[in-house]
Amino acid sequence: MNHLIIQGPHIVAANIEKIAALTGAQGVQELSPTAVRLLDVEDDDRNTIARICEDTRMDYAFLPHVDRLADCRILAMDMDSTLINIECIDEIADMVGRKAEVAAITEAAMRGEIADFAESLTRRVALLEGVPVQALERVYEERLRLNPGAEALVAGVKAHGVKTLLVSGGFTFFTERMKQRLGLDACHANVLEERAGVLTGRVEGTIVDATAKAVHLQALADELGASAAQIIAVGDGANDLEMLALAHYSVAYRAKPVVREQANFALSFSPLDAILNWFRRAH
Repeated sequence: MNHLIIQGPHIVAANIEKIAALTGAQGVQELSPTAVRLLDVEDDDRNTIARICEDTRMDYAFLPHVDRLADCRILAMDMDSTLINIECIDEIADMVGRKAEVAAITEAAMRGEIADFAESLTRRVALLEGVPVQALERVYEERLRLNPGAEALVAGVKAHGVKTLLVSGGFTFFTERMKQRLGLDACHANVLEERAGVLTGRVEGTIVDATAKAVHLQALADELGASAAQIIAVGDGANDLEMLALAHYSVAYRAKPVVREQANFALSFSPLDAILNWFRRAH
């Protein structure tokens, strides 16, 4: 028997009752105005539940048991389009009228159509040659916003002793600001080479790609002695799949189909802090 967490920005009682009847739920607990837990459900017809939730803009999670958040050790997150609302490289390119070219490569890479992330990043960064570094500051100040629930998610896990890791195929200019802003424990990203206040169109050092993301997460897991069952990982694109594969709580956030298919959980409608509803938060 499983428990079933249902959540979304607009929960309608009739929809919850319908799902409760379909699953033979033994009880319904209200977790918040936007989330409920159905107790001891049958999960024989997950496809029907998935379809109802998709149609009614609700997210669902089947859980054989509700773990304590304090028993988790790591929250690992992608940055662009996961923790924050933009793809930073696309917005930097927009400052110099090259967004369409760069965004097309970004989109193909996220869908998994360009297998080599390092190649796609190198091609995109080359288009930034000559961009003043000041443009990055403008992107941060004018366009970058945390996605809904980001601050509450980070604060929630930190309150229970969970370490936070930001691993990004984006750039240290932004990850370092996120680290400071949210009090994250560690972050890894790519370094944009600059000379005399302008970008050279090259990345310094080794590129943080899908494998590097997974390596950084595995290293932290080894350091903390964390098993897959104690790891939450959140991402949206193909570049996150290797990282997500290391976590039992692998979460596809507003994700590409290839990610939704492989992640154990998905948030298509709810904010990031909806993840907290999958856990018991008492110490």
